[in-house]
Amino acid sequence: MYSQTDLNSAVEAGVLSPASAAAFRDHVATMHAAPIADEEHFRLLTGFNDIFVAIAAALMLVAAAWIGGEIKPWLGGIAVAALAWGLAEYFTRVRRMALPSILLLLAFVGGVAAMLVGVVADNIDSIEAYVGRDNETLARQVASGIAAIVCLATAGAAWLHWGRFMVPITVAAGAVAVIGVLFALIMTTLPDARDWAMPIVLGGGVLMFLFAMRWDMSDRERKTRRADVAFWLHLAAAPMIAHPIFHMLGVFEGPVQPAIAAIMLLLYIGFAGIALAVDRRALLVSSLAYVLYAMYALFQTAGAVELGAALTALVIGSALLTLSAFWQPMRRLAVLPLGSLAQRLPPVRPAFA
Repeated sequence: MYSQTDLNSAVEAGVLSPASAAAFRDHVATMHAAPIADEEHFRLLTGFNDIFVAIAAALMLVAAAWIGGEIKPWLGGIAVAALAWGLAEYFTRVRRMALPSILLLLAFVGGVAAMLVGVVADNIDSIEAYVGRDNETLARQVASGIAAIVCLATAGAAWLHWGRFMVPITVAAGAVAVIGVLFALIMTTLPDARDWAMPIVLGGGVLMFLFAMRWDMSDRERKTRRADVAFWLHLAAAPMIAHPIFHMLGVFEGPVQPAIAAIMLLLYIGFAGIALAVDRRALLVSSLAYVLYAMYALFQTAGAVELGAALTALVIGSALLTLSAFWQPMRRLAVLPLGSLAQRLPPVRPAFA
């Protein structure tokens, strides 16, 4: 089975012409009775050997973290980062294995972050002596400053990894780290920023979404690695948008009132419109738990106490399946009113019978 990445690699190597690769994609799309752009492809497995290698690599990484951590708190992070990089030289650069590449990327950036956290843990007594026990403001500033340094180093590690291996998820990992730097700096410089944590996270999510759209709009047909990068960026941005919005509605503060539940349902419909327009489903998935909770609350208010959960699952499940089955016709309705902006979004494909 050939993946989109394999086809892109064949085009880059001159084995296939871009026209031949495009014709092959269209042929496969026709055979499967669904358009390529509608499938939102990303490669997770190239075969069962991916799972086998990922399990073996995870065992080695855990062992390296354990052994190194027993010696020094920061040594475990260095060991994990070094081992992850070394394994990626073969399993990512040579073998191009999808799942192990994702695991090794996360292990590398996580190892760098863990190393710095270990350095802090190794010097915690000196830090506490500098801060003092009664200076809560300075303690918050120091903690936020340390978090900013850790996130900055993580972003730098992701940048180095991308330059060497170009695993699509790397850009999302680096972007999340950059948002973490900005968040930590705001917390450090503004005393009352803690009261605005959710709006700040929402702002970071919107920035991430716009960054994802920049990658998406550079590959409207979704035939290159840039579309894979955009997929992971959308996946990272979605919870940063959905969670703060629903949190600010008071979802976690007690039973949801019918009015709030109705607003949540309207928000989900709005998210569905955005998802259709950009042809990405991440926002729908990230907010699914909240809309299930809202629908359940409405059924409870209506008196369907015993069957509330079942009716919720039936209604939402039916709506999502309908949305999936008629994705392209609904996309057409969502995209056509956008005018010239529609020319920068993924094209609306004809629906197949």
